[in-house]
Amino acid sequence: MQEKGYDLDGQLVDGRNQSVPGCHRNVMSDFGRKVAPRAVGQILSSHANHPLELTAQHCESIMSERKKIAAIITVYRPRSHADVLVGKYLQGEFPIDEGMIPARSEIASIYLDQVPDIDTGIETAKMFDVPVYESITKAMCLGGKELAVDGVLAIGEHGDYPFNEKQQQLYPRRHFMEQICGVMASSGRAVPVFNDKHLSWRWEDAKWMVDRAAELKAPYMAGSSLPLFWRQPWLEHELDTPLKEAVAVGFSGLDIYGFHTLEVLQCMAERRSGGETGVAAVTCIEGEQVWKLAREGAWWRELAEAACEPIQTKPDGAMEDLCEKPTLFLLEYKDGFRGAVLMLNDYIKELAYAARYEDNSVEGTWFRASGEEEGVIGAYAHFSYLGLNAEEMFVTGQPTYPVERTLLTSGVLEAALTSRHEGHVRLETPWLDVTYRSYGSLRWRPTGPWPVGASMSKHPGLGSEQ
Repeated sequence: MQEKGYDLDGQLVDGRNQSVPGCHRNVMSDFGRKVAPRAVGQILSSHANHPLELTAQHCESIMSERKKIAAIITVYRPRSHADVLVGKYLQGEFPIDEGMIPARSEIASIYLDQVPDIDTGIETAKMFDVPVYESITKAMCLGGKELAVDGVLAIGEHGDYPFNEKQQQLYPRRHFMEQICGVMASSGRAVPVFNDKHLSWRWEDAKWMVDRAAELKAPYMAGSSLPLFWRQPWLEHELDTPLKEAVAVGFSGLDIYGFHTLEVLQCMAERRSGGETGVAAVTCIEGEQVWKLAREGAWWRELAEAACEPIQTKPDGAMEDLCEKPTLFLLEYKDGFRGAVLMLNDYIKELAYAARYEDNSVEGTWFRASGEEEGVIGAYAHFSYLGLNAEEMFVTGQPTYPVERTLLTSGVLEAALTSRHEGHVRLETPWLDVTYRSYGSLRWRPTGPWPVGASMSKHPGLGSEQ
């Protein structure tokens, strides 16, 4: 187990609520719902060469009434997902590389499932004059009896929830979705829903969540911020790239960060020739057997090396010598493609990726965050890009990338942890027959090797120093 503290995701490394000395409340008197976005002319001048093409029409839409969003949250504490994601909506601006992007939506209500001693959600809500309701139904109905918001931001991450025998934390994400869908069904109206991170710890629940959203015709997105990280060197496969195999490397706990690492793998693998076809089998391997299988050619250590090579914080020495207990997820895809997730605790504290093409050439990249570096709390701007993609769906009614990616990664993670629990067996997964096509392009994403500009600003939320 790593030392207690916050990682680049705002997670406590032991996955539990622990106070951290030096976390102070930042009262942002010049941000938030009560303050109008910047003047249109100022926005346009400051983004004259902006690759995202902020137009006058876009700015007029910003200045008009914003979409009302209900935030359904397990727990709100310093540097939690709620703090670094919902906090940006509350502030009314998202820090990205090119500057501050005005929000086109606002948090209209909050539901908190738990309020621990280190809660900052209640005080934050008061600061921005946002009501906190005692139920999801009331939060979505703004205290009335009918759906009264334009979208839902569900963050079922962090909090005091039990673990099962597979070491999965049992967050109530399906429970949240059941109630969200219940309000929409009874109101006869559907609104977009964004679900942070896994869909669920159980495949049946994850599949139900996607299917129920489809039944109600509710636009639905989910997943990690990892696909929206900076990449050094920049790498994104073109659609229908001929890939043979790929490896994503990560660190930390298998449930909490195995998911992130799977999303790194999948956001790249889904762009291979023919698109995504689903996963036929999953195997979890641990310890010395990982390196033995590499020597036997069962997976590709050279791809792990290529993934780690750009990481500037990588220590000297071989990964075998520095990582006492590696964990490997082997993924056999239905179309013959093969992927692997390699968790390298004590060797790296970063995430990276490498692939081999059909011509046997290899490329790798380091997935970089904008979090806490050298003791300075940054903007957590990868959550800006996550928030902007969710907001794009809230505004347009169209998901910016497919929810099927997170459905598949949620199912693969459960299968891997089941394989581990059952003695590292190969687990055939006919139910993971998830097929989809990746996006053509994304409007809201970094395209450089590292954070710059406003992405490097001090995090202007609760949990950071004034």
